[in-house]
Amino acid sequence: MRRKDREMNEEFALNIVDKCEWATLCAITTQNAPYCVPLSIARIDNFIYFHCAKEGKKIDCLRYSPAVCISCVGDTQRLKDEFTTKYESAIVTGIATQVTERDEKILALKAICERHTPANMQNFDEAINKSLFRTDIWKVSIDSITGKSKR
Repeated sequence: MRRKDREMNEEFALNIVDKCEWATLCAITTQNAPYCVPLSIARIDNFIYFHCAKEGKKIDCLRYSPAVCISCVGDTQRLKDEFTTKYESAIVTGIATQVTERDEKILALKAICERHTPANMQNFDEAINKSLFRTDIWKVSIDSITGKSKR
């Protein structure tokens, strides 16, 4: 990290992963071009989980090259009297793998739903019964993580 004065510890970075509203996944296409896409995520232990359709460009990328990077942004504040922004962020690198085991898929979806739609959890079981068969779940190992902040 170039700005060592803004580097934060791993606990700080994991907190950003856990609280960011959304994250951006960067992968490589079959043409070796970068591709990034926003995700709704949830972290369980040393993995970041996300859901998606069973096919599409993101899936093609992950199958082509599972090495990925995830960017997470926490709180930000644009300063009115300066040309700068206060921010906090985390960058994760790891390997994406498809989750195929039913119980792990449900665990991951529950974590994502509890994080992003906690007021609707009474409908979770019904949604699982209706949609699990058409929902893909992937997880990214947290092989490295860095945190940064400007306050």
